[in-house]
Amino acid sequence: MQQGSHLPGMADPFLLPEDDTAADAIAAIAEELELFDDWMDRYQHIIDLGKKLPPFPEQWQDEMHRVPGCQSRVWLQPELRADGKLYFAGSSDAAIVSGLVALLLRVYSGRTPAEIRATDPVFLKELGLIEALSTNRGNGIAAMARRVQDQAAAAEAG
Repeated sequence: MQQGSHLPGMADPFLLPEDDTAADAIAAIAEELELFDDWMDRYQHIIDLGKKLPPFPEQWQDEMHRVPGCQSRVWLQPELRADGKLYFAGSSDAAIVSGLVALLLRVYSGRTPAEIRATDPVFLKELGLIEALSTNRGNGIAAMARRVQDQAAAAEAG
């Protein structure tokens, strides 16, 4: 895991947290999704979240950064910073999946490895996201969550 690994001369591709804790982020996402009456509107909201992700460097759109187990191509890059928190950059070649990446990173990016490991990705099921997605998309978001958890475990291990 690299520290300060973003590329010189470009904007920081790592998502900075907008909520104080992972639990606060999950609660905020739940409130946002409840504003919509049906899943088509929720999907559009999720797609819009993906459009707001920081630009992901083309140089990182490779097999080393790719998340296996996703129907679409998904890339994640972790960075452990001097503040002891793990930040993530992410992207996908599919609009809805970019939105799912944005949801995951909102919860996990900018948190300590311990907080990430303590935040079970079961919230994805509790929010109804897993059931609302196709089986392949559900498996893909589970694979992304596993990658984030694995990166946090590696950061904790040093």
